[in-house]
Amino acid sequence: MKIAFKTYGCQMNVNDTETMAGLLIEAGHEIVEKEEEADVVIVNTCAVREKAEKKLYGKLGRLKALKKKNKTLIVGVAGCVAEKEKEKLLNRDEVNFVIGTRSIAKIPEFLERAAKGEKFLEMSDYLDEINWSTPRYHTNNHHAWVTIIYGCNKFCSYCIVPYTRGREKSRPMDDILQEVRTLANKGYREITYLGQNVDSYGKDRNDGSNLAALIRKTLEIPEMDRIWYLTSYPKDFSDELIEVIASSDRVSRSIHLPIQSGSDKILKAMNRGYTKGEYLKLIEKIKTKIPDASISTDIIVGFPGETEEDYLETKELLESIRYERVNLAMYSPREGTVSAKYFKDDVSHEIKVKRLNELLELQKRINREINEAYKAKELPIIVEGTLKDGKLYGRTINNKIVIFEGPKELIGQKLSVKIGTVTAGPLYGAVENHSVID
Repeated sequence: MKIAFKTYGCQMNVNDTETMAGLLIEAGHEIVEKEEEADVVIVNTCAVREKAEKKLYGKLGRLKALKKKNKTLIVGVAGCVAEKEKEKLLNRDEVNFVIGTRSIAKIPEFLERAAKGEKFLEMSDYLDEINWSTPRYHTNNHHAWVTIIYGCNKFCSYCIVPYTRGREKSRPMDDILQEVRTLANKGYREITYLGQNVDSYGKDRNDGSNLAALIRKTLEIPEMDRIWYLTSYPKDFSDELIEVIASSDRVSRSIHLPIQSGSDKILKAMNRGYTKGEYLKLIEKIKTKIPDASISTDIIVGFPGETEEDYLETKELLESIRYERVNLAMYSPREGTVSAKYFKDDVSHEIKVKRLNELLELQKRINREINEAYKAKELPIIVEGTLKDGKLYGRTINNKIVIFEGPKELIGQKLSVKIGTVTAGPLYGAVENHSVID
């Protein structure tokens, strides 16, 4: 059968889609881009924000219309909304099957059941059947996502993830390293280790595994030019991990540490497990040990009970730390979370928008000021792909996007680019003679 995927949400969802696609290809099916050409459409969903969930229902509406033209079309729903809205989704006429986040290893069997006319819900845990030998349909030929831990144990009061992804479950380190070696033998030069809380890797295994040890072992695979990791949790970012990052220029200097708020009162209400003071000490430690680190964060504005004073503490935090990137979001209650159940959403939409826009403008100014320091410098990048205008783009080890002109043959290569123009976002440069860095 011909199968099309639509993926919403984080890199974990992208990796899950690649795993499902690989398994289906191994089973003799074909992956296609256009839904109009497909016999099966699988929507892999995100429930972190209300907006992402609404995108699913909009997509299902369009698939319902497509199903009127193609009566035999099979529609499946996977991912976090599948976990959250199980029966509601299955009751929709256009949906044939709904599978949970830990069921993807059985996708070929599920497709067979659906093809026989069965309408079903499957939420079983088959994660142990996903390992290095499980085929992946990688959409990139030099960078690969590698999930090392599933689930989350943090239970932040606003977050639905522990309820949709389940408790933390780490893969065996040998299994992960074998997957990376296989990727290296296929010509991959970059990997990103993934987890809802990647710093928790190994804690559930009780065998000495941790993220620092995993990265140290990965550095023994010389073909891997860059090792990335997402997403970190401030309370779990260890001194050992800082030392490992500092030890090699092949380990990403881009450290994403979500703070969420600069107010201790709000952090406590969010159940984040750390104070602003503890977070600032961690940032100071990172900047001391890794001076070229690029630190990014997540901020939620308008959390229940957030006063103007709480908001100003967050604003002052951004001004003092001077992050290189900030993901900003307005609080929205997610059904099933503690904050939705017990906290009144008492900050008006107008105030949320005002605070969000102020922080966006502040961060834009900070980004521009930081980027000015890159002007006229030569930066090593790995070329990732082309933009719509035909220009190439790549990324530095501290996650700066660099845009330049060059032939497509340079994609996947490591180059030195001289920066000529800076913006609050990407950097623009040029490559002389397109010389490749060994």
